[in-house]
Amino acid sequence: MKSRTRNPVIILPEAGQALQSLGKALFASAEDNKVPARTLFLAYLRVSQINRDSVCVDLHSRNAMAAGESIERILAVSAWRETTNFSEAERAALALSESMTRLHDQIDPVPEEVYQEAALHYDEAALATLITGIATANLYNRLNVATRQVVDVLSHK
Repeated sequence: MKSRTRNPVIILPEAGQALQSLGKALFASAEDNKVPARTLFLAYLRVSQINRDSVCVDLHSRNAMAAGESIERILAVSAWRETTNFSEAERAALALSESMTRLHDQIDPVPEEVYQEAALHYDEAALATLITGIATANLYNRLNVATRQVVDVLSHK
């Protein structure tokens, strides 16, 4: 597979800088609001798996490992409901990630029970961080998928 074009954030550097700033702000917010970076990376990984964005699946897997996440948990993200590898807070973040990503699959895209479960584990500011981060991951995925950005895992060796 070959990319259709360069990534839009490379073609439009101002947009790329704005998204980089947003990403930095989200991780600063996560730290301030006690959302573990590992949780954000797991949420971003799940979003990217659903959206079939190989670049972001690779990126978020590597970032999660760099943040101390185990390979076993990274490999289990796609089947998080069928494993006991995740805390209740992480499960709530993953459920929210899936609901926010699969808007077209449900009559009620982010069901009240999914939102309320996340709200049990994250206060308002932490939940705002998660929601904004999940939305940002979806944005990046859509840019990469539309232009068929391809990860080259062989170059990482």
